[in-house]
Amino acid sequence: MISTQPQVLTHKEGLKLQSGAGRDLIFKLTGEDTGGAFDYFIVMVAPHEGPPLHVHHRQEETFHVLKGKFKVRVGDEILFCNEGDFVYLPSKVPHAFLNLTDEQGEIIVVYTPGGGHKFFEELGPLMHSVSPDKKVVAQLFEKYQMTLLGPPLSQE
Repeated sequence: MISTQPQVLTHKEGLKLQSGAGRDLIFKLTGEDTGGAFDYFIVMVAPHEGPPLHVHHRQEETFHVLKGKFKVRVGDEILFCNEGDFVYLPSKVPHAFLNLTDEQGEIIVVYTPGGGHKFFEELGPLMHSVSPDKKVVAQLFEKYQMTLLGPPLSQE
């Protein structure tokens, strides 16, 4: 059901999903809540973890570092983001990030247009298998207009 009603959620409320080992998500708003306009979610990133290099063909993405220090790849550039730093990723720009700390990091992510939660609803269970089938994971990315381009970033 699409709702464009005001919402107030506590710190722990929201749609809880996973995007892989060590990446817990709490969607405060999904595209279903915003008439398709955007998703707003918090990502808890385990120490020394992050997603693989990928590109969104349709969605634009922002992330705002709440806790931790992150290595971020934007296109061919490597950046380092600390608490309070902000990144805007237009669609079609390859990107990845890595939590560089020994503690859980936390970022706020916004996707526009919304609907990204549907991808994570399918990805989470795939990533909980002992050895996820890379071909199946790549096909899921393609289903949601994204492409896997490479492995996660390294510490170096």
